[in-house]
Amino acid sequence: MPNPFAIITGASTGIGFELATLAAQNGYDILVVADEPLIDAAAADFKQFGTQVQSVEADLSTIEGVDTLLAAAGDRPIDLLCANAGKGLGRAFLDQDVADWRRVVDTNITGTLYLLQKVLRQMTERHQGKVLVTGSIAGFIPGSFQAVYNGTKAFVDSFTDALRDELKDHEGITLTTLMPGPVDTEFFDRADMMDTDVGTSDTKSDPAKVAQDGWDALMAGKHSIVSGWKNKLQVAAAHILPPEVTAHQHRNMAEPGTAKK
Repeated sequence: MPNPFAIITGASTGIGFELATLAAQNGYDILVVADEPLIDAAAADFKQFGTQVQSVEADLSTIEGVDTLLAAAGDRPIDLLCANAGKGLGRAFLDQDVADWRRVVDTNITGTLYLLQKVLRQMTERHQGKVLVTGSIAGFIPGSFQAVYNGTKAFVDSFTDALRDELKDHEGITLTTLMPGPVDTEFFDRADMMDTDVGTSDTKSDPAKVAQDGWDALMAGKHSIVSGWKNKLQVAAAHILPPEVTAHQHRNMAEPGTAKK
């Protein structure tokens, strides 16, 4: 029997890199993708586990980029999809370029939905497949000075809840939403947030721990997982506190110039 086959997006660094490592360690042949050449170096690391590894550099904010990824998979059935690719963007919304916030929306929402639709159609035809989508606890919090990103994650968190209900009559399909808080990755540097409290904080989660939480939840067939007990408390508070309070709390973390000396 051939090894099961997994696709992991955003796998060059961070949570995606750790998810690809877990997939390879657990006997999956993997196809990894990111929008940077570093994905090829990451793929070289995954080969140490003895399964087949293929890498693709593609822009998943575009339909064409997602089609490039799926073309690389060929006719091989997809047993596992980790839809992890995402973009962040800090600073005030009125100061952001249209091209920059559109790329966040198109990566986090448009490209993710198109990939999910394509892959889940295959999986439902086969009555078999597992999908892990990286959402965020940011989706529960009005994100002052990170408004577009938090808004996209609110969409992803809500969308996966709805999609899970639509899929409940399809046996053999698992859809899990991974919702971490701030994670110690390149995310904040790439989002131009290294002069903020959250960007420079030394309390961010370990991406390997976050990936393991997501992996374990997926394999257990759970609907969702908030990674980290502090993040669970923050989500609980977000359901109680009024939005103007949580928005102000977010400002204190994400406003430029809030980095602690």
